[in-house]
This record gives sequence, structure tokens and C-alpha cells, in this order.
Amino acid sequence: MTTIAHTPSIIGEPEVVERRPEPVEGDASTAEHSVAWAQLKEAATAIQALQEKDGSIPDAANHPEASRHVAAIVAGIRALAPAFPHDAAYLAALPGDFARWEEGGFGVPDFLDSLVAFAPADHRVDGLRHLVVFPMYTQNGSTDRHIEAVLVEVIWPEFIARLEESYTNKLFVSLRFVDFTPGYDTNSAVLFPETVAMREIPAFTWGAIFQDREAARFRRVVRAASEVTKLELLPSQERLVEDQALAEEVFVMWDLIHDRSHMRGDLPFDPFMIKQRMPYFLYSLEELRCDLTAFRECVALARDEAAEERTRDRAVHVQHAILFDRLFRFPLTGSRVRNYDGLGGQLLFAWLHQRGVLHWTDTQLAFDWEQVPDAVIALSDAIDELYWRSIDRPKTAHWLAAYELVRGTLAPNPASAWARGLPEEVLAGPPKGYTDAVLDDEFPLSMFYEALAKKMTDVIESTRGITGATPSASATENGERASYTDSARGNG
Repeated sequence: MTTIAHTPSIIGEPEVVERRPEPVEGDASTAEHSVAWAQLKEAATAIQALQEKDGSIPDAANHPEASRHVAAIVAGIRALAPAFPHDAAYLAALPGDFARWEEGGFGVPDFLDSLVAFAPADHRVDGLRHLVVFPMYTQNGSTDRHIEAVLVEVIWPEFIARLEESYTNKLFVSLRFVDFTPGYDTNSAVLFPETVAMREIPAFTWGAIFQDREAARFRRVVRAASEVTKLELLPSQERLVEDQALAEEVFVMWDLIHDRSHMRGDLPFDPFMIKQRMPYFLYSLEELRCDLTAFRECVALARDEAAEERTRDRAVHVQHAILFDRLFRFPLTGSRVRNYDGLGGQLLFAWLHQRGVLHWTDTQLAFDWEQVPDAVIALSDAIDELYWRSIDRPKTAHWLAAYELVRGTLAPNPASAWARGLPEEVLAGPPKGYTDAVLDDEFPLSMFYEALAKKMTDVIESTRGITGATPSASATENGERASYTDSARGNG
């Protein structure tokens, strides 16, 4: 293979300048080191400063500068395109979308044509790279639909390809970060087509998750949490925390099964995927249901003597990854404003504690590992039972039943109207009244998590922008051991 040429930029008068790297055949494996990528990334970052939240650039005084940035972006795309022949149609469509945006006076961008041409799910080959450029927002990152550019690499080991034959999920793409613009220097770990600015909604054919980021932050957070809580990890769990490549495979397996679970089972009508406003604890239960479905399936796979050894090994790791990520990171990540993933983690912790398989004794955390699978599956069964019964219930009756399931394990906020019983005018009124009555923090953190947060918040915040290439760091610095009891002791 030849590498992408490192050619100097063309410098001219401001109104005619176009930084035009030499468009030669390239090697995608070195794209992040090329002048073409550096130019594209720089221009995409610079144009973000000119864009409004919806992606438009309404101030005509900024249009000449915007045009120069667009010219540099397009030149970079054209120079890099030969390195990505599998994305030829998409990369050929991008300049047209940029041209239409510019010719339209930089209004709200519309990249439908290039989006429809992008089909990463058609090329799930381990190590294959993609160049992705769109006006988009990044979930759990920037809420602005700005131009973002990202170089990515597919994670698709052979055992996952074989597993997908049974757990069919043709839209699922697992990725690793190579390089990115500021929208991804955040907590965002997904690349979804619905985040792109476009004139109409097509049938989506893919959805991607950055498993390297998920694995890297998992490893850092679990290492810290195990030190803070004095949890003695099993040898297999130590291996998972230490090995980035292993953790990436584990998260691919987890997300593959989780993602396909959203529309499978005895479900109240489309419980999560349609855009409807409902109490946030409903989202908690749906996300938790899918994770626990993945847990349940991996228990079965780990016990299946006919399954290949690598699949059985990873299936055990998936169980522990689900537990530790949900118990340690989810409850303490983000604000307490309708934090549905946080609530799901709290519910799982309390459920396991109240069933005697999770112990917080003498300020040390421990698990009865042989009993944990059955206890987790029991929570999965309870959610499945809720869903099965709710097929025959009105929507608001389902909401009330779901609340009772959660409050049967977690203590509601003392100020909760739901816990006291909603007034008759709300019960007889439209669903909006029910949702409005839910507190932002309907189920506050327990004393355990309040104390744990004092030691873990900085660690969790440190995972912002982390990738698989980021050097791992433990919770302790300079040989100092973090202690949960240090934060649990108050001053009166």
C-alpha cells in the first residue's frame, strides 16, 4: 500500500484560498497522520465557531470565511477518499451536500443525500476504517448540529460475526475511535444517523457504538471503585479490568444483544423507541430490561457446552461488565435530573443487596458470585412480568404499576406526589399530568452512593473524551489508597 501524501497547503489571497492536498491513492491505516486529515479536522473545527445551534450560519459577514472552511473540508475529503473505497458513494455525495449548503446561503444544513449513501453496516470487517463527516449533534456530548469529522475503525472479531448469526442485528456496528473533532471530545459513545441534519427522515440502516470508549471508561471506573470499596475482584475480573482489547470484545457482545432486545419480547406498545414523553423511570426499566436480557443470554451461553470456548469466556465477562458498569458508573454519572440510567443502576444495586447476594459489611463490598446470576435474572423476570401484564393495561395504569415495581425496592423522595398517591384530578386527567408530577430526582441516591460519589465523581469525570488509546489510570495517585470510609465519615 502507498501512504497518503503529506503535501503543503496552498496559500493565496483570502477570497480564493483553497487548501488542496494532493488527491492520491492512500492507506486508511495512516489517515490520521496525513495532511489531508489535519486540514479537514482543522477546518471542521473552525467552522463550528460560525454555526448556530441548528447548524446554520445566518450572518452573511461570516460566509466568506465559511466558504474557505468548506473548500478545505471538501478538499480533504477528496484527498482521503481513495483510502476508503468501500465508502466511495458516500464520500462522493458529501461534496454535493456541502455545495448545496453553501449555495443556499448556509441555512440549516441538509445532508440527507450523503447520509443515505453511507452504509457502514454493509462492511462489518474487523479493522476496516471509515471517514465520517456530517453536520450532527453527539449524544451525551454536544447538542449543537455542527460539522463533525471522525475517523473510526470497525471492531468485529470472528466470534462476534458467528454470534450475530444467532443474535441477528443487521444494523449494529461496533467502532473504535481513531481521531475526532470536539463534538466527540465528550462522553458521547455513539454514532447514530438520526443525529444528522437532514430534510426528511429515511429508513435508517445502521447504528454505531464506540466500544473502545465504553471499555476504557469501564476499566478506569471499576479499578477505582474496587479500590474505594475494597472489593476483591476475581482473577477473571482483574483480567477484564486490565485488558483493553478483551474489554472491547466484551462490550461489543453486550451491546449486540442489548440493542436487538429493544423490540423483542412481550412489550407494551413500543415502550421506548417512539418519541413520546413519559415518566423517566419507564426509560430506566426499558434500558435495564435490555441489559438484563443480555445478562440472561450470557448466563445461558456461559453454561452452553456446545458454544465455542471464546464465546463462553466472553459471556462470563459480559455478566460482570453489566454488573460493574451499572453499579459503579451509572448511578454517579450525570446530573440527578431525570437520570434514567442512574436510576437503573440504583435499582440493580438495591435489588441485589436486599436479596443477600451483595454485601456492604465492615465497609467492604462483596458478592456471592454463585448466587448473583439467579438474583439478577429474578429482576429481569420481574420487569418481564410487568411488561406482560401491561399489554392489557391502559398506558397510565402501566406507568403506575411500573412505579410500584421500582418503589418496592427503592425509597422514593419524601416529597413525592407519586409516593403519596396522585390526586384524583391527575388520575382522571391526561398522561401529561402524571409526567409533570414526577420529581426530577424521584428516587434520590442512597447513603451508600452519596458517600461513594465523593470518591468517584472525579474519576468518572476524568473519562470524558477517553478512548481505547488513552493511558489507563487507577483511582489512586502517588501510591495513595482511596478509602470509602474516608468519605463516609462526616464532621457532625
